[in-house]
Amino acid sequence: MNGSWKESSPPTFISGSDTDAAEWMQDWKAVLARDLIDFRIIFVDADSTVEEACDKLLSEDAPCLAVRSEQSDHDSPNRSPYQGLFDFSDVNAFLTLAATRHTFSLDDTAPDPRQLKIVEAAKAGRVPVHLVSNLSDKNPLISLPNDADVVSLLEVFARGTHRVLIQASDHSGEPIGMVSDRGLLAWFDSYAKAKPSFRQYLANPIQPLPLPSLDIYTSVVAALSTASVLDAMKLMSEEGVSSVAVIDEESGALLSAVSVTDIGKVVVPSQSNQILGAPLHQFISLVKAKDGRTDGADRYPVYSCTPSSTLQYAIEKLLATNAHRLFVTRESTLSSPVLAPSAQGNLCGIVSVVDMLSLFAHLANVEDVDPTEMQKHRRRSRSGSKSSVRQSPSVIAVSPTDIPRIDALSLDDLISKVERRKSVRSNK
Repeated sequence: MNGSWKESSPPTFISGSDTDAAEWMQDWKAVLARDLIDFRIIFVDADSTVEEACDKLLSEDAPCLAVRSEQSDHDSPNRSPYQGLFDFSDVNAFLTLAATRHTFSLDDTAPDPRQLKIVEAAKAGRVPVHLVSNLSDKNPLISLPNDADVVSLLEVFARGTHRVLIQASDHSGEPIGMVSDRGLLAWFDSYAKAKPSFRQYLANPIQPLPLPSLDIYTSVVAALSTASVLDAMKLMSEEGVSSVAVIDEESGALLSAVSVTDIGKVVVPSQSNQILGAPLHQFISLVKAKDGRTDGADRYPVYSCTPSSTLQYAIEKLLATNAHRLFVTRESTLSSPVLAPSAQGNLCGIVSVVDMLSLFAHLANVEDVDPTEMQKHRRRSRSGSKSSVRQSPSVIAVSPTDIPRIDALSLDDLISKVERRKSVRSNK
């Protein structure tokens, strides 16, 4: 599991000429962030329950909600009415807290005061969403002015933030929309198609590029295919990541990945604790095998690339799979999606959307670029986190009485329920 692409000197930075980089930066400064808005603002009242917020995430098929607080008439007109963001990372953090709250007394350090407030609210029967907003530490509320440009977006995203609000031109405090880091990456992909010199830069292999530091090559968070869904949820919450690699227990080969979005879209609608105990290989078959159900093939989306893959290939694969990160696997001559295993497995690193944008931020001369900054902060804040590399997660025993909203759905029932939900959405 713990591997690196190069055992010798640190990777060297490959770029176009200084003239090319200067020209690119001028192009980027000429493009306004408001023209890249890829999500409308979908809000939820701060006093709404977490359940209501989850239902809205699912019914709107939204990546994120803005948590809106009430404002009085005498409040400053420039003050934003929003006090935070709420997405599936926060859902995962909340569900993990709900399923493992009985372990607080076993911890060496005192639980987080905010977590205690959430537990007390849960005991009272109502958890307002403002308590859970940014519980994952992945959703800071950041706004940019209406005249912000692409370089301004890079300054934010290259440090680990995933979304920013764009303010209206009238300075009312009401944002006009949201730009995501994936949306910005898609814009760079389009820019490369129109700019031959930048397209040539993206033809470089990822192996020698600083993506973003040597630490990234060994910071692979993974779970065995026999681990439970709850194990993966807890691991993502502790390590401050939005997805984990799922590896075969025997060969160590990469099978697929499980993300907080997968958790939110399956666990929340199920209203069952049974899915939390399901092994990850079953969970993958539930959420990743849509193509296989339609054409009869047994295949999952492959969230991987190799060290020799080009930057362009990695970008296009991130966009095509709707993923936030790719897992880097050792080279293989096989055509199978599950690449050739070795004694240590074939997983040797990761590359993410944030890593890509950090490269472009360097080209734009953005100072103090550290795409691992937020992740390091999240890991420091997780008292149970011992290491950034896990061959298997710590297993916490969970009894049915520890988990709220329980019914007796079987895994087959759950599969049918999720498929019906997908069918209803597709027919809208």
